[in-house]
Amino acid sequence: MGKGLFRRKTISQISAEADQLNLGEHALRKSLSLRDITSLGIAAIIGAGIFSTIGNASASGGPAVILLFVFIALACSFSALSYAEFASTIPISGSAYTYAYASFGEIVAWIIGWALIVEYAIGNIVVAISWSDYFTGLMDGIGWHIPEYLTMDYLSAKNGFLEAGAALSTELTHYQMDQVLAWQNAPELFGFKLICDLPALAIVFAITALIYRGVHETKTVGNYFVALKLSVIVLVIIVGAFYVDSGHWSPFAPNGLKGVLQGVASVFFAYIGFDALATTAEECKNPKRDLPKAMMASLAICTVLYVLIALTLTGLVDYRELAVGDPLAHAFELLHVNWMSGIVAVSAVVAMASVLLVFQNGQPRIWMSMSRDGLLPKRFSKIHPRFKTPAFSTLITGIFVAVPALFLNLKEVTDLSSIGTLFAFVIVNAGVIRMESHKSEFHTGFRVPYFNGRLLVPLLCLISLYLFIVFDQDQIFVNYAHHENWTMLAFWTLFVVLSIFTFIKRYSTIPVLGMVTNFYLMAQLNFTNWAAFLIWLCFGLIIYFIYGKRHSRLAVHPAQ
Repeated sequence: MGKGLFRRKTISQISAEADQLNLGEHALRKSLSLRDITSLGIAAIIGAGIFSTIGNASASGGPAVILLFVFIALACSFSALSYAEFASTIPISGSAYTYAYASFGEIVAWIIGWALIVEYAIGNIVVAISWSDYFTGLMDGIGWHIPEYLTMDYLSAKNGFLEAGAALSTELTHYQMDQVLAWQNAPELFGFKLICDLPALAIVFAITALIYRGVHETKTVGNYFVALKLSVIVLVIIVGAFYVDSGHWSPFAPNGLKGVLQGVASVFFAYIGFDALATTAEECKNPKRDLPKAMMASLAICTVLYVLIALTLTGLVDYRELAVGDPLAHAFELLHVNWMSGIVAVSAVVAMASVLLVFQNGQPRIWMSMSRDGLLPKRFSKIHPRFKTPAFSTLITGIFVAVPALFLNLKEVTDLSSIGTLFAFVIVNAGVIRMESHKSEFHTGFRVPYFNGRLLVPLLCLISLYLFIVFDQDQIFVNYAHHENWTMLAFWTLFVVLSIFTFIKRYSTIPVLGMVTNFYLMAQLNFTNWAAFLIWLCFGLIIYFIYGKRHSRLAVHPAQ
């Protein structure tokens, strides 16, 4: 049984299958150049993060949130290099799922494929909700008011109403007023208030229809979107510089390191996207050359813009004002620069639509790859004869994202999306380490630079552990029994074990640090997120053992 669970597809087998698919009726249309792929990467990364979740992160960490952006950019760069190596070696649309199949075997590949649903599909729920916030604000600005009960989820409205009632002496924020109005004005059916996010549903259906039409249409629209939002971001930085009050940058970290780290999920979510480029491998003109370049270029460009935007935003208004769904537009509204607020609102609507475009394009291709391997029904890999897209998978993705977007809360979904992505990043970095023993097997194209980590990694582990013990105010090693501390204990255990193996086996430094940094970011997420993620994985394993294991192509045609 164990052998069947870890049966592995060799790189040569994957390459042969790819060549066969490119000649058959299941082939996708190759039309993406380096510029197109880089543009899609920027389209995926710059969206809900810079226009929405950056607000919650800034509200928790203050101006010091820029340090978190830099740290997570570094963590993502390690993973981006590992993704680039796999994308260059295995140019298949399955992304981390296919990479795990080649390096660890079927059961790990299934787990990653199932986790990627959390990143792409559930992540798009976040984007759809944020898009709805900006769209609603834009419509208000032109005089078309959408009722509050049609622009937010049920729980947010209910909780906001209850919190407002418990704090009668406190002045309510604009968003809290919207929550109260949504609850008070919502129609009822059998005593249940009808509250849902209708604009979120509409945008998902519209984007799904575009992606169904084909990758050429997707890249064309995506390129226009990117040009517009980059222009507006530069405009925000320039105009904002004239309104920045340096007094807002003091204190730099008002809530200390703990406050900064509370924004881990939100800031990491802002970087999700470069990995989605790997799902376009079969539609790239030259994936081995262009995918690695596009991943690193898009990540570098977006990091610079994130740091500049975070500095501008925290300098415009008090950081406590930024805990809203549309922080950039909200900041300019507070400064009565309404014309700029309107421009930001329009560009945010476009920017987040472009993120939806890339991720809605990515999820069906993951399912397509899993279906080709027999782990999902054949309908998921069916290619439309005219549009050359995975038609059924695209439609299912649209429904999977649109319906929950009607009812779910922004923060809950953001955290769950981040943990799924971090898990995938850990496996991809580990896969690069494992594949070091298969260097001669079709291992062409980009390679992660090798730096012997035998001394450096254990040294970093010892220094980090010492500093953590000295500055640990929560005394995690003393209060180890508390359920909120077990994730950090698990992180340090894994770091120490990984350092020992690196010393013995001389692992490459970059993928090891990629694993460590992503482990650390995972450890910063709370117990509820971990519990939800583990339940999600268990549900996926049930499906695997009921269907995937028995229908796997490797069960019938084992890798040679």
